[in-house]
Amino acid sequence: MKILIKNASAYINKTWIDTDVLIDKQNIIKVEKEINDKADLTIDAKGKKLIPGFVDLHCHLRDPGQTYKEDIHTGTRSAAKGGFTTICAMPNTEPTIDNIGEVEYVQRKAKDLGLCKVKVIGASSKKLEGKEIAEIATMKEGGIVAVSDDGACVQNSKLQSNIMLYAQNFDIPVIIHAEDYSLAGKGQIAGGKMATKLGLSGIPALAEEVIISRDLMLSEATKCQIHIAHLSTANSVEMIRQAKKKGIKVTSEVTPHHLIFNEDRLATFDTNFKCKPPIRSEKDRQALIAGLIDGTIDLIATDHAPHADFEKEKEFDFAPFGVIGFETAFPGLYTHLVKNNIISLELLIEKLSTAPASWLKLNSGVIEVGKAADLVLVDLNQSIEINNETIISKSKNSPFLGETLFGRIELTICDGKVTWEINNNK
Repeated sequence: MKILIKNASAYINKTWIDTDVLIDKQNIIKVEKEINDKADLTIDAKGKKLIPGFVDLHCHLRDPGQTYKEDIHTGTRSAAKGGFTTICAMPNTEPTIDNIGEVEYVQRKAKDLGLCKVKVIGASSKKLEGKEIAEIATMKEGGIVAVSDDGACVQNSKLQSNIMLYAQNFDIPVIIHAEDYSLAGKGQIAGGKMATKLGLSGIPALAEEVIISRDLMLSEATKCQIHIAHLSTANSVEMIRQAKKKGIKVTSEVTPHHLIFNEDRLATFDTNFKCKPPIRSEKDRQALIAGLIDGTIDLIATDHAPHADFEKEKEFDFAPFGVIGFETAFPGLYTHLVKNNIISLELLIEKLSTAPASWLKLNSGVIEVGKAADLVLVDLNQSIEINNETIISKSKNSPFLGETLFGRIELTICDGKVTWEINNNK
């Protein structure tokens, strides 16, 4: 199928160019000022921005095992609505994705039912128990892109060192969920003034920072590439900044909710702001933004973590951690950070598209001939309402509920196929 996009303002080579784009099958075949080729579908993009499809290095699809929260079809549909063309599924499913059979299950289902490309992240340890290394070699043969115990954290330093040594032999990055359980305890929100005010147990910043410090040293010793997931503290950013200067093979990510919100949002006991790591102080939020701008933080990932209403609608202490993020990642960040002149639109695209695509070594993330036709058409002037009726994920646990966000995704194209179109969806 040929798709011709006319009159687009396209993000190419870090600038905006008025151009047409022609797609044939899975690839971009022409990027020129005036294309008059016949096409099966012609799209007038006048007044809209054409940007590379978003790539999410960190999400939870809950499939297998918890499909009442989300499944591969609903999750990828939600991702497509948010402009994502590739997403990476974390292994904390039931059963755990710690063997080739579970890897192949996700891949087959994604191929049959998915509305974006799904990459699989395998477990670091069997059953995420932090006791024994998972079957990394066979999972690598099956196509995993990284290993992680996300949703858990390996507490045993010797085992973590062995995981890194083993992963390094197979050129597999290790993604770190940094949480020292003894320090985190039964904490519910960030340790500090808000925890004291609300009478909730707090998770200190040290719970994250101690593990990051340990794993940076282990990475330096083993030469293993590591990636620190969902940063939340100012000291974490600074440690990674210094580690990069030393030449340690480390990259990192931050979520939209940690960039946009601070702990004051927890004042109403709204469980849709309860996540791990917790949303922290304004000082921490500003440090995360600074780290994003100066390149210390390499990319933005959603940590899309669906939970059913009956799970979130409990007393704060008993509600699960996690928020959804596919459908609000771009419009949320555009509305709160770009429109307020805190970061540039170009930086947002680099961190949501180009950088994660490069991290995964994908043939996408830029608009040029020969690249995959993974594209998003955005109308920056159009808004969306975030509520239970407009969210198409199975779960509605969004911290943006009730907000009006700008930067509406008009069209998503993945591998040359339209996977989301605003006029044909609610």
